[in-house]
Amino acid sequence: MEIHIKEAAEKIGLPAHTLRYYEQEGLLPFIKRDENGNRIFNDSDLLWLELIVCLRKTDIPLSELRAIVELTKEGDSTALQRKEIFEKHKEKMMEKKRDLDDAFSKIESKIGYYDEIEKKYNKQKFNEN
Repeated sequence: MEIHIKEAAEKIGLPAHTLRYYEQEGLLPFIKRDENGNRIFNDSDLLWLELIVCLRKTDIPLSELRAIVELTKEGDSTALQRKEIFEKHKEKMMEKKRDLDDAFSKIESKIGYYDEIEKKYNKQKFNEN
């Protein structure tokens, strides 16, 4: 299947200008063009875009994505290097997850505190009536 940028953007859930930006940043080096110069995306391109979107949600720097792309272009001999980038990024994500888990716990505790205040307030209000 081959589609143009508008359809690719819709499938991925990003604006077309973001796909153009990713291409300018060197993250989409495999995108082909038709005879009119329009970008043509195939299934493999869409899978790569889905990975980029996923990784961007985890705050991976563009520089790391570019490194992955460059290593990918060099072939399978760079698989270990790419794996190391992913492992380092995973560790950063795990640290962030621990921080978020701690923050959620504190927030849940504060919500429980306010629930207790609300119960006391409602009980007092009920007893006054």
